[in-house]
Amino acid sequence: MALGDLLVEVAGVAKHFGEGETRVDALRSVDLQVHAGEVVALLGPSGSGKTTLLNIIGCILAPSAGRVALDGETVFDGKWLRGDLRRLRLEKIGFIFQAHNLLPFLTAEENVSVVLDLAGKSPAEGRARSRALLDYLEVGHRAPVKPALLSGGEAQRIAIARALANRPRIILADEPTAALDSKRAQLVMDLLRKLAVEQ
Repeated sequence: MALGDLLVEVAGVAKHFGEGETRVDALRSVDLQVHAGEVVALLGPSGSGKTTLLNIIGCILAPSAGRVALDGETVFDGKWLRGDLRRLRLEKIGFIFQAHNLLPFLTAEENVSVVLDLAGKSPAEGRARSRALLDYLEVGHRAPVKPALLSGGEAQRIAIARALANRPRIILADEPTAALDSKRAQLVMDLLRKLAVEQ
C-alpha cells in the first residue's frame, strides 16, 4: 500500500512535569510519523505517556522539547508557531477522549452539531450531519436526550460522532471503545478504518 500525505510528524518530543526531585518524565525523545490512510494504535501500560502524546499531537499540551508538525505545517518547535490553535483543532483534528466530555446542557444532537456551528456550517447542515452520524452509531433515537440520561456507551458513541462531525484529517482517539460492548466496539473500529481509507 502506498503511503498518503504525512499527517502527523513528531520528532524528539519529550514532556516532563515538575522540576528537581519531583520531576516526572512522561515522554522521552519520541519520534512518530503517521500518513494519510493509516490507523495507528499506541500500546503501553497505564502511565506510559499515551494520553500525554495524544494531547501534544492535538495541540492541547505543549511538549518540553521536540518538534510537532500536522498536515505539513510545523506547529511546535521549541514554542507554538501557530497563533490560532483553536482553528487548527477545529478544522483538522477530531478528538475522542477517555471521558466523553459531552456538554451537559446540550442534547446529544447539539453536542455533535456544536462543532459544525463553530466551523460556520449552516444549522440545517449541522443537523443533517449530526443525525447521519448518530444514526450510523445506533444512537439516533437519543438525539433529543441530555448526557445525564445517557448510558456510558451511548455517551461514548455521541462523543465519537462529535469527533467525526467536521470530517477531520486527523482523529485522535484515547480508548474510544472502552465503554462499548463488543458489537458496538467493532462498529466504531470499522468506521474509523473506513474513514482512514476514504478521507
